[in-house]
Amino acid sequence: MPAIGLDHSRPPRHVAIIMDGNGRWAEERGLPRAMGHKAGVESVREIVETAGEAGIATLTLYAFSTENWRRPAMEVQALMTLLRAYLESQLAPMLEKGVRLKCSGEIERLPKDVQVLLQKAIDQTAKNRGIILNLALSYGGRGELVRAAQRLAQQCLDGTLKPREINEERFGNELYTAGLPDPDLLIRTGGEARLSNFLLWQTSYSELYFTPVFWPDFRRGQFLAALEDYQGRQRRFGQTGAQVAAG
Repeated sequence: MPAIGLDHSRPPRHVAIIMDGNGRWAEERGLPRAMGHKAGVESVREIVETAGEAGIATLTLYAFSTENWRRPAMEVQALMTLLRAYLESQLAPMLEKGVRLKCSGEIERLPKDVQVLLQKAIDQTAKNRGIILNLALSYGGRGELVRAAQRLAQQCLDGTLKPREINEERFGNELYTAGLPDPDLLIRTGGEARLSNFLLWQTSYSELYFTPVFWPDFRRGQFLAALEDYQGRQRRFGQTGAQVAAG
């Protein structure tokens, strides 16, 4: 059922989530960290479904950062196994519900079989017209900005672009998220209050929502509460409150 107070006529267009707290959730229960990641997959399924029902056009999930490659090899292997299982098990539901899968990050660093599964899901859901699910995999915000600068610099060297022609729109078109709106709302679970190298350019005017709830416990009710909180804020983008109220 819809949460009381949530206005379904004006959902945020794009919600981004830093899914934090899987490992600590498991440790609190005396379980291996991999079990926390496995429990977190259930939250992913529920939040994707709830976001679609709420009318959100794009949902970006920070699934695996470039820094996560530094974690113990067994944990990285467990995460890749879960990613394989998710892509295999969720392709049919994504097709059924009209979910369009996209991906942001250094995909070439993923295991080859994961790359194949990922590309298959992206290709097969490309014509879907429901919510866009953008998985940030092997993603780092600073690396994304460097990549964009390099691509623009190469265009200048090739003579297809003049430095004076580089503006915010042109720069944004070289990011992984080209074609997607910037996130209106950024949610971070797990009690930390930082961006952790996530969508540094895109979140310049995002509303931030931090919750102590670990990701495996972040479900429909908690997500709708975050959307309600967002709808209670006034987004000014440098203007005064009176200017915004006046339209």
